[in-house]
Amino acid sequence: PTLFPLFPSLSPLSFSDVAVFFSVEEWVMLKNKKNKISLSKGFCYDNINEQSENQFWVFLKILFGFSQKKPIIQIKHLFLKIAWSRVIASSYRHKPNFMLIFVFYSISYYFKTLCGESGLCDCGESPAGEKQDESSQNSRRSLPPPLHERIKGKMYKCTECADSFLTSRSLASHKKIHKAEEPHKCLDCGRTFKQKNHLNSHQRVHEDKKQHQCIPCGKTFGSSEPNSQKKRPTRKKSCKCLECGKSFRSASDLTCHNRIHTGEKPYHCTVCGKSFSQKGHFNLHKMIHTGEKPFQCLQCGKCFVSSGGLNAHKLTHTGEKPYKCLECGKSFRNSGYLTSHRRIHTGEKPYQCTECGKRFTKPYCLTVHKRTHTGEKPYKCTECEKCFTDSGYLSRHKRLHTGEKPYECHTCGKSFNEKKKYIIHSRTHTGEKPYQCQECGKRFSDSQELMIHKRIHTGEKPYKCTECGMSFRKSSYLGIHKRIHTGEKPYKCHECGKSFSQTSSLKSHRRVHSGEKPYKCLECGTCFRTSGQLISHNRTHTGEKPFKCIDCGKSFKDCLNLTLHKRIHTGEKPFTCIECGKSFKYRMSFTVHKRIHTGEKPYKCTECGKCFSASSNLTSHKRIHTGEKPYECLECGKSFNRHDTLILHNKMHKGEKPYKCLQCGKSFSQKVHLKSHERIHTGEKPFQCKQCGKSFHCSATLTSHLRIHTGEKPFQCLECGKRFAHSGDLHAHERTHTGEKPYKCLECGKSFRKSSHLTSHRRIHTGEKPYQCTECGKRFSQISHLNIHKRIHTDE
Repeated sequence: PTLFPLFPSLSPLSFSDVAVFFSVEEWVMLKNKKNKISLSKGFCYDNINEQSENQFWVFLKILFGFSQKKPIIQIKHLFLKIAWSRVIASSYRHKPNFMLIFVFYSISYYFKTLCGESGLCDCGESPAGEKQDESSQNSRRSLPPPLHERIKGKMYKCTECADSFLTSRSLASHKKIHKAEEPHKCLDCGRTFKQKNHLNSHQRVHEDKKQHQCIPCGKTFGSSEPNSQKKRPTRKKSCKCLECGKSFRSASDLTCHNRIHTGEKPYHCTVCGKSFSQKGHFNLHKMIHTGEKPFQCLQCGKCFVSSGGLNAHKLTHTGEKPYKCLECGKSFRNSGYLTSHRRIHTGEKPYQCTECGKRFTKPYCLTVHKRTHTGEKPYKCTECEKCFTDSGYLSRHKRLHTGEKPYECHTCGKSFNEKKKYIIHSRTHTGEKPYQCQECGKRFSDSQELMIHKRIHTGEKPYKCTECGMSFRKSSYLGIHKRIHTGEKPYKCHECGKSFSQTSSLKSHRRVHSGEKPYKCLECGTCFRTSGQLISHNRTHTGEKPFKCIDCGKSFKDCLNLTLHKRIHTGEKPFTCIECGKSFKYRMSFTVHKRIHTGEKPYKCTECGKCFSASSNLTSHKRIHTGEKPYECLECGKSFNRHDTLILHNKMHKGEKPYKCLQCGKSFSQKVHLKSHERIHTGEKPFQCKQCGKSFHCSATLTSHLRIHTGEKPFQCLECGKRFAHSGDLHAHERTHTGEKPYKCLECGKSFRKSSHLTSHRRIHTGEKPYQCTECGKRFSQISHLNIHKRIHTDE
């Protein structure tokens, strides 16, 4: 740009036309020769003529603010006094005052124009009155290259990081970063600085501050009026972007801004190859590789890569949130957070994905989203090598390994590893449910839960299994479902070694060992291990059955029971045993069945040590020791320790026997009895005793038989203390004390204590003799009579 538009007679000037760069040695020369100008460029004051005086006066008036004309000689001395005193003072500090040099040589150029291109007088002397001989010219050849020749080379290089600098002073300041040296300390606040000029600027804060004190409260202000604010002159935003119209105060700011439109990123990281549009961002990025965090919090010792990060962190200690939303009154520590928050009210989402068109309120959210298209997961866990798209996800994941839970509830003391979970949990104490469904009015404490709930109304199930085609409303449900196909059970109980596919299942299982039942019914006081069990239980009090079967109209208390009921109509049996090929409608039945093959019996009675494959069997067994019989028949008043036993008993009153044998037509009240009976026709005896090799039609008969070998008699009479191997024998024995004979013959009215005795008695009336001798063909009504008869043939 032209420096002197007021002088049309002069040719346009640029900084390079008039600027002269000094080497360190040249500054020393200037210091030693105050009254001589021994440089190649200069001017002679005596050659200024009267014709150029007016023009020269206007020039000096602009530079120095002269109000009236002065003789040329006075101007000469004034100029020498101002220029040389400041140049020499700058040289003492080893810090050239380039603006003053610019002024000095601008005037020099003006005089050179008046005196001729040589810059010398007609007498051939230099401006200082010296002859320019060869010796003086050769003396400059021995000096180091001037500064402008060193700009391209940057001859001062740091040995630590290989950065280059123009001057040795810049290199010395830079080295303090590696040494973490901050030698300049503020005596008022204790803050330290690497450079003295930074300390000088900082001290002005203390000098301007606390000049005026408020008498009532003692607070001090920089102005005599506490509420007054000093108006600082603001520079005009003269540099305008031609693309978007945005204005800036300086050309350098506009240059940085233009890179947004051009996409230019001139600063490249040599370590990872990442590029940046601004040098400040590049410098911060380099600290990631070096691990350097030069800004430390004096409160907690935490370090940061930038002063802005430290300043934002300090607000966490003070609790200050200076940025307030005018819409809802919410406050923030950072202006960036406030800007992002305002978009909630405006609905603005300025950042759009070019792949799928999805929009975001924050640029970082867009960056993370783009990785779903590219598959990039740059953040890796060093413990398990799992990768993540976001550094925040990695930080939360690491807490699983460390067990860290930094967010603690002040009400109940419960801790969380994620801030979001803590916020949602705190709403359980306050009862706050800010998110409401517009369809049914139901409210939620979490926005994510509301979004998932809306899919119930829309029927949307966006997450589909590629194996079986089943769809789900939540991605987490799909993840859990996939484990059915893979058989993966990543969550293991440290107590018993049992594994689970879900964390919730593991938590519920742990309560079996601890006996914890944290969910209590307010109506009856019954406690439950899971919240789902409590919700289902509460419906027994309210009578609510919100889940209805479309096929038969039957209603259920919970969704799971409806799902299980639907399999009756569809005949679906999704759980198949890979050992024997048997299929099951219910997962629990399938789990219990698998224990037949493995022999696992994880549920142990603490009274007698007996083990069971199902928890329900253990619960029923405990009632033998306690004598509890909570299930009572409304017809005859008889009580039972199992609910299914009561159901079977009720069929006796009704005479219901829905299960019929196709071979002989005999009917049974239980399906298991029919299956045992069918084995009589087929001759199948799948249950074999490992002690003697004897086989049996049903597992109950084998269990009873094993007690012959073990001598176990677990059933004891409470009246006389007599023990029995079979529960049926105990019940029959108890009737000897009570005199009860519940089994009555309809033909003759005779009563019996045992049903087997009534069955044998009936054969007298019917003449039935089902037991035949294979030797002679003789038939008997009772098996005991057949066994006695066989001894005739064996001579036993």
